[in-house]
Amino acid sequence: MRLKNMKIGGRAIITALNAAEKIYRHRLISMGLIPGTEILVSRKAPLGDPIEVMVRGFALSLRKEEADILELQEICV
Repeated sequence: MRLKNMKIGGRAIITALNAAEKIYRHRLISMGLIPGTEILVSRKAPLGDPIEVMVRGFALSLRKEEADILELQEICV
């Protein structure tokens, strides 16, 4: 699943990071977005860019290009 397809309030666990974009990959890893990390979609801009997620107790805004390299598994509550 991709972050752009999730609804506000949705929870997911990062399963992998796509290796295609090395610049974004290193940036996201340095922000703590590594496989096994849980995220919560807290807000989306009107046109869907950027997307705000809660990760490890802080809010993080991601652009679509950055968010597209995250592979997620949705957590059903």
